[in-house]
Amino acid sequence: MLDWVTDPNIWIGFFTLVALEIVLGIDNIIFISILAGKLPPEQRDRARVLGLAAALISRLLLLLGLSWVVQLTEPLFAVWGHEISGRDLILLLGGLFLLGKSVTEIHHQMEGHGKDGKNAAAASFASVIIQIMILDVVFSLDSVITAVGMVDEIGVMIAAVIVSVLVMLFASGPISRFVDQHPTVKMLALSFLVLIGVVLVAEGFEQHIPKGYIYFAMAFSVIVELLNIRVRSRNLKKREAAAPKLD
Repeated sequence: MLDWVTDPNIWIGFFTLVALEIVLGIDNIIFISILAGKLPPEQRDRARVLGLAAALISRLLLLLGLSWVVQLTEPLFAVWGHEISGRDLILLLGGLFLLGKSVTEIHHQMEGHGKDGKNAAAASFASVIIQIMILDVVFSLDSVITAVGMVDEIGVMIAAVIVSVLVMLFASGPISRFVDQHPTVKMLALSFLVLIGVVLVAEGFEQHIPKGYIYFAMAFSVIVELLNIRVRSRNLKKREAAAPKLD
């Protein structure tokens, strides 16, 4: 009954799947962090926890309903010669929602909304949680399909999903605070969400874009931005040191 404990293939599949789930969950953390940032400070941690809890529940439910997930790949109708399945429809709607939401947030940042705290106070806690749950379904579908392709044991899939969400839960706080403290990082994160939205729409039309290219571009952009933050910090310190001190 416990033969899986000594099976190295099970453990290799488990740790590989955990790593992949964490990578796939980065976009989810970014989205949750930006939405939670619209709330008053005392509500942000609770929104992040509830958002990731919703992600965990949706992924576990999808894993337990694997037969339904498999049926989602069956064509429902055709558009411009492309057959659209239930999975494609979810990806299309999710991608369009993510595009609309991220572009709206970029517009708000460009217009200067939210700098005085009024935008956060106006945000409804319930509306933020609902938006997080909508995108959780889309991200969870991608996560579950990855899990099904990686391992055969449902128990291993469930364990990997739980561990990955727990890791994301601990990482979400520092990531959220870092994004809030650096406006340029927030703009970069919103740009990532636009990119992910485009990818989801393309996937909905069966135009597969290798995820490795996407994650490499995102990682490269983050490294460049971190270098910019470092340079700005050093320049600020130099200006403060050179400024005349008032007695």
